Amino acid sequence: MTLDGIEVLVPGVQTAVQDLAGRRGLWGVGVPPSGAYDAFSFALANLAVGNDPGAAGIEAVLVGPTLRFQTDGRHVLAALTGACRNARLDGRPIRPGEPFAAATGSVLEFGPCGPGGLRAYLAVRGGIAVPRVLGSRATFLLGGFGGQLGRALTAGDVLAVGRDENCDAPAELAPILPELTDRWTLRVIPGPHGAPDYFTGDALAGLFAAEWEVDHRSDRTGIRLAGPAVQFARADGGEAGLHPCNIHDSAYPVGGIMVSGDTPVIVGPDGPSLGGFVVPAAVIQADLWKLGQLRPGDRVQLAPTTPESADAARTDRRRLLADSRAAVASLLFPPPDPSPEFADPRAAVTSRLSPPSDLAPAAPATDSPPDPTPLATWDRPCPLTIVPSSATRPDLSIRFSGDTHLLAEAGPARLDLTVRARIHLLRRELTSRGLLGASAGVPEDVEGVRSLLLGFDPTSVDPRELAEQVADAWLATPDPAGVELPVREVTMPICFDDPDAHEAMRRYQRGVRPDAPWCPDNVEFIRRVNGLTYRDEVFEIVQKATYLVIGLGDVYLGAPVAVPLDPSHRLVTTKYDPPRTWTPENAVGIGGAYLCVYGMEGPGGYQLVGRTVPVWRKPSADVAQAATPTDPWLLRTFDLLRFEPVGHDELMTLRAGIADGSVDLRMRATTLDLGTLPGPGTDGLPPETVEFTKRREAAFAAERARWASAASTKTGQ
Repeated sequence: MTLDGIEVLVPGVQTAVQDLAGRRGLWGVGVPPSGAYDAFSFALANLAVGNDPGAAGIEAVLVGPTLRFQTDGRHVLAALTGACRNARLDGRPIRPGEPFAAATGSVLEFGPCGPGGLRAYLAVRGGIAVPRVLGSRATFLLGGFGGQLGRALTAGDVLAVGRDENCDAPAELAPILPELTDRWTLRVIPGPHGAPDYFTGDALAGLFAAEWEVDHRSDRTGIRLAGPAVQFARADGGEAGLHPCNIHDSAYPVGGIMVSGDTPVIVGPDGPSLGGFVVPAAVIQADLWKLGQLRPGDRVQLAPTTPESADAARTDRRRLLADSRAAVASLLFPPPDPSPEFADPRAAVTSRLSPPSDLAPAAPATDSPPDPTPLATWDRPCPLTIVPSSATRPDLSIRFSGDTHLLAEAGPARLDLTVRARIHLLRRELTSRGLLGASAGVPEDVEGVRSLLLGFDPTSVDPRELAEQVADAWLATPDPAGVELPVREVTMPICFDDPDAHEAMRRYQRGVRPDAPWCPDNVEFIRRVNGLTYRDEVFEIVQKATYLVIGLGDVYLGAPVAVPLDPSHRLVTTKYDPPRTWTPENAVGIGGAYLCVYGMEGPGGYQLVGRTVPVWRKPSADVAQAATPTDPWLLRTFDLLRFEPVGHDELMTLRAGIADGSVDLRMRATTLDLGTLPGPGTDGLPPETVEFTKRREAAFAAERARWASAASTKTGQ
């Protein structure tokens, strides 16, 4: 018997299997959710063929694939949505949102996506039957897992079709598909970072008033916006980095707008969970689908709204998906005597779905009426809850970070490992109270340096109640002094001056920013800004240091962000601006006071010193994992890291062994007394450490002066 399947004849630009929800519960170790970028169009395609909205389907970008249906003689029901106006089945045009039957041997040509929108979606009755990996069928292309062997589809692939006996009746949903255009409004929740702490009083007003252009470097990791330079209220980020956009590492929600250098970047479904950039706003959940349809050159306006308005928009969307047939019926068969509230049912539905045609800053059109609140009131988002500081405990503030996440931040914006310990103890207290996890309605939590991000399910959790519960747990956390954690001491090989790290530097200088002060040699730059005498002193300090892992997933997939326990080993530098477009897998870099290991190949901004072994093993399908339940991430929060120099050839051998499981990281069990962690400042430190810190601060000041002088010379001032 021939297995039902779909053969890929021509793969298109980047075609992959996705599902709706993606991976949940792994944001804290740097695993992004992935899943359909335009989740709204994807869900409608599934509903059109009678699937559960979350069934796996196909996402195409820019130019779609050509597919041939190979079945056992029966027809397969399918539907297209999104930017698929040019699709044809056996040469006949296909109407988006309208189910069609594909016979054995039928050929479906997606064609180019557009003219409005960038991504097209295909759902087949029964769904695409690929294995689940880490709980999802979604493809994470950068990580190389999920979907069809962890990659984009290639010619010759055959995708199995799932069973359809439990499917619902199909439905024609063409009338309620969202309009795709080249001008968009994205509703955003301002904060969690605002004025006057991070931005000037006019900066956020300018952020929301500007019309932004989608940069060509946008992808599933994030949408880069080109426009006016963002104005900051600070000269620099201190120990977080020389640029004022740098903050001590904090988690992002999907849709969070982080500012990297002068460029806003909206975190996508394959984006990073943790990083050191300020977040002035986050796109609301009801508008996240639009990110998947933004084309390079499209125009975007950011429209501030309230959590209450975001909740109403999310409820409208949920109701429409729950009863899409009723939404279509309301368009085709309006009531004979409508009430004034629903006098135009077509307008009532399309106002929720269609982006505006006019983005005039004075009155931005959105999926619901704009909030009447004056723009100036968005400068400093008010916290939901504040726990004042006491003699024994720093303050805690809890703010919205988008409409489905809360960000709790403790103490002043500085590096204080005693505060980091308190964040860990707060998470432990919340866990003991049963307030974290999918069953509690809080499926995501991510520890930052001085923060804790909580992703909640708005259908079951009241964010204000959650904020009060977090505040109460904060008051119950013990003083770190005397608390001992069982930890591991891990020794990792490192190849200083690795040739691949230098290749990344060369590519950056050739193709991104040839005049950057960290070019051509990152290590020389680190030496200069830390006031060191000779270049190899950088390597000597890294080798002597014991690093405390204070976060995972800073650059994806279990990648550690760590800081030396001894302040005299803290090399402080700035991050690339703009970031690199390529970084070798497991490169080791320093940004601000933090060291990180890149979990995979990709972009990055830390100053590179070398390369080490993998910190992640590619996961297998969930069925196989059930027999051997080992986590793919190899490091844990609060591990103690040390680096041992090796040559390039030895590193390559060790890398292969770690990746295939034949070699393990060297580690031993120990304990860490949280009361011994150093606090901020130099009080109580040895004189030589105080002198090291002063020399570093003077070198930082000299570097800033060089930058200012160069900028003045360039502008002729």
